[in-house]
Amino acid sequence: MSTQTARKGLGRGLSALIPSDILDASTGADRKGALRMIRLDRITPNPEQPRIVFRTSALEELAESIREHGVLTPLLVRRDDRDGYILVAGERRLRASGLAGLEEVPCWVRDDVGSREQLELALVENIQREDLDPIETAESYRRLCEDFGMTQEQVARRVGKDRATVANAIRLLRLPSFALAELRAGAISAGHAKALLSLPDDDLIRTVLREVIAQDLSVRATERRVKAIMAPRRKKKRTAAPTYPHLQEKLTRSLGTKVKVEARASGNRGRIVLEWFSPDELDRLAVLLTDAAVGA
Repeated sequence: MSTQTARKGLGRGLSALIPSDILDASTGADRKGALRMIRLDRITPNPEQPRIVFRTSALEELAESIREHGVLTPLLVRRDDRDGYILVAGERRLRASGLAGLEEVPCWVRDDVGSREQLELALVENIQREDLDPIETAESYRRLCEDFGMTQEQVARRVGKDRATVANAIRLLRLPSFALAELRAGAISAGHAKALLSLPDDDLIRTVLREVIAQDLSVRATERRVKAIMAPRRKKKRTAAPTYPHLQEKLTRSLGTKVKVEARASGNRGRIVLEWFSPDELDRLAVLLTDAAVGA
């Protein structure tokens, strides 16, 4: 393989930084961690690839960039048992390079990477590039926890995120499959999905999900809708006002007419109502009350 071919595959940016003898197949071929140009047909895709969806439009854009500038970031591979290579990280670049018509690509050869490390590197590389969809990201975090025995805090440090981000992403996997499908399709965002998690059953999730999509609800609006369902506004029960039957009876006997003592709910305020049935009786009550006030 010629240095000229290697430089074309690498692109203008990286080839200007790496001496040509490093890219020569006759130099450093057996070196651990060597950078080499490798034919595409000798590279087997990563069987532990966390990415599920490869969008055609995005691959075409990357292929066009590779046609113009070459592969600026080398792929990471390890040797297999058949004189070939297994891809560790960089499947989008591998696929786009094929679309761009390249026959070989620049690769870092890491013979010290086992299958376990291969999975971890593939997961971390994809997460750090931030181009996985929310479900792929969540699955990657989950696998780092379950397959590698990492805590959420350790995963967060490994991928440069905070622990809450990792925890919230993994929680998304609790959604029913129909909601995850809408999330993967981009019909809702991770923020919408997080709000839906508060709903207690699949039927409610399906109902609100349809509203979110049909009405193009924002994340805030979705949160308000979920909150309204989970905590419906309850009418305040009026507290019964205290009653004073003994006082009412005493005043009725003293004044010779029916008396009502009406207290407010707090019991600190209220009113006394005297009933009268004729003008003479009203005059009599007025005299009684006046004499009582003067006497007091």
